Formats: sequence, structure tokens, C-alpha cells
Amino acid sequence: MRTTTIRPGAERKLKNYTSFGQTIRNSLTMAYRGLLKIRRTPEQLFDVTLQPIIFTLMFTYIFGGAISGDIASYLPVIIPGILVQTVITTSIVTGVQLREDMDKGVFDRFKSLPIARIAPLAGALLADTVRYTIATVLTFTMGFIMGYRPDGGLGNVAIAAVLVIVCAWAISWIFAFFGVIARTASSVQGISMIVLFPLTFLSNAFVPVDTMPNWLQWFVNINPISHLVTAVRDLANTGTIGWDLGISLIGAGVIVAIFAPITVRAYMRRT
Repeated sequence: MRTTTIRPGAERKLKNYTSFGQTIRNSLTMAYRGLLKIRRTPEQLFDVTLQPIIFTLMFTYIFGGAISGDIASYLPVIIPGILVQTVITTSIVTGVQLREDMDKGVFDRFKSLPIARIAPLAGALLADTVRYTIATVLTFTMGFIMGYRPDGGLGNVAIAAVLVIVCAWAISWIFAFFGVIARTASSVQGISMIVLFPLTFLSNAFVPVDTMPNWLQWFVNINPISHLVTAVRDLANTGTIGWDLGISLIGAGVIVAIFAPITVRAYMRRT
């Protein structure tokens, strides 16, 4: 009777090999795990539930009269800005929770399971899209309660919401990379805020660009956050699709094309 000897390296490859269908199923299972974590610790949703409400109320009633003359005129400006700022900031959680799970040894336990190695990472990214959706719905709902009536119609508002969620998911790959290579979860959050804080506030999200100094306007005009905010405003307020939407989608595609491979590579090395 013939026996086949498998080299250790080949045996490891066979063990780690999974079909595409199994990888998808494993990733969806891990995404469901992420949703269960949210259900068991609902305080994880404070940033996507309280932040859009607080920021919308604060910015509207503090800056509305000074910038647009009255609150009703400021709502079409601030709601898309708050939406983008809230959802994009929420994507930081992807990297923070990824680092926390790796520090706790959760991913080491996953390695012993007969699942695709990429599934925990993919599942975490999928689960966080639920957070983006919650933040998006709450921001538009809060604006509606305060009197915001988007003239673009419900269909274009839905497109704007999907656009923000897609771009946030793309940006989450950047913070997932930080989560893999950073040493602590707090350092991930610190690095992420250093990146996002100037991008969100040095944009057209809260005030018109022409009210800023000339030396600052050039940065605001090329800021990708400004293009995303403008695309959302065009869709929600007027129902039009401009070149800012194309730039936003191209930018999201470039981010995924760059950071998805290096994040996966770094993740595979460390897990």
C-alpha cells in the first residue's frame, strides 16, 4: 500500500487553504460575531448614536445664525457636513477594536479553527458598516426633526447615504492597517485622530470656503473630505450628481487598492 508524504510547508498550505465560498461564509460569520459584540456591549454605539445628535444640535444652534443668518438656512449646509464627519470618524473604531482583539489573543484562538485566516479581518470590516448605517440614519433623522427638508428627494438622499457608507468603509482599511501594525489600541486612536481631525475641520463641512483665508482655501478645495461633503450636498439638496461624486468614488477605490493588500499582508504576517 502506497503512502504519500507531505512536507511540513505543504501541509501548512493545505491546512490554511479555503475555497472562495467558504471564505465568504466565514467572513459573514465573523461579521455576525461583531454584531453580537455590539448587542452585548451597547455602549460601543455611543459614538454613532450620541455624537451625531450632539454635534448637530451644537453646530446648528451655535453657528447657524452667524454663518447662514438663521437655522433653517444652515441645515442644508451642516447636515451633510455632520454626516460625513460623524461617519468618517466612526471608521476609527475598526482599527481600535482590531488592535484590542489582537492584544487579547482572540486572533490567536481563531488560528486554531478551520476557517479562512482572512475571515476575522473581513468580518470586522463588514460588521462596522452597520455602525456607519446607524450614524447615517440618525444624522438625517435628527436633521429632519430640526426642520431639514432635502429637496433632492428620498432616492437621492439614499444614494448620498450609500456614498458616505462606501467611502467610510474604504477609509476603514487605513485604520485597519494602523490596527495591525500599532502596538496598542490607544496609539491607533491617537494616530487616527491626528489624520482625521485636520481633514474634517479644515474642509467645507461646517463653513463656506470663501469665508476662509486665501492661504487656507487651496487646501480645503483639494481636501477629499470637502469633495465628499459637496457630493452629499448636491445629491441631498438639489438631486444633482457632480464631479465631486466621481472624485469621492475614485478616491475610495484608490484607498482600497493601496491599503487592502498591505493590510492583509501585515495581518497575515502577524497572525
